[in-house]
Amino acid sequence: MDNLRVGTAFDAHQIQPGRECWIGGILHEGEDGCEGHSDGDVVAHAIVDAVLSAAGLGDLGSFVGVGRPEYENVQGVTLLRELRQLVDAHGVRVINASAQLIGQTPKMGPVREECERTLSEALGAPVSVSATTTDHMGFTGSGEGRAAIATALVQLGTKVPTSDT
Repeated sequence: MDNLRVGTAFDAHQIQPGRECWIGGILHEGEDGCEGHSDGDVVAHAIVDAVLSAAGLGDLGSFVGVGRPEYENVQGVTLLRELRQLVDAHGVRVINASAQLIGQTPKMGPVREECERTLSEALGAPVSVSATTTDHMGFTGSGEGRAAIATALVQLGTKVPTSDT
């Protein structure tokens, strides 16, 4: 395949007691969520940034802006759907993405397949999800926050010409 590009990204948020916990595109009942203008889904945010990086289209801040009212509490899967439209319009095909949650909570093993299905559907490409802890070291280990790292593979120049172009 020609024109393959890889992007890598990192996202981190503080945990906010009492806030809903959206991680990997799904709600984790009984867990505190993450601070942020949107839903604080570090996994979805890292995937968005990785795809944008690979496609050469900037980052999450340039994609949706910072503090825009229409994105207050927006779901990570909504951002992935909008990202899909953006990359399609630029002739970029997402081949796959992979993200790893870094934190003590939530436990991802029992919901991994649901996260992967939800994120893959929103992005329009296969998404793999994994998780790790830092053995109680640092802000993720102490329960102060969560982080995620993601990688995406895209192919540039896949836009099909129309009769208008």
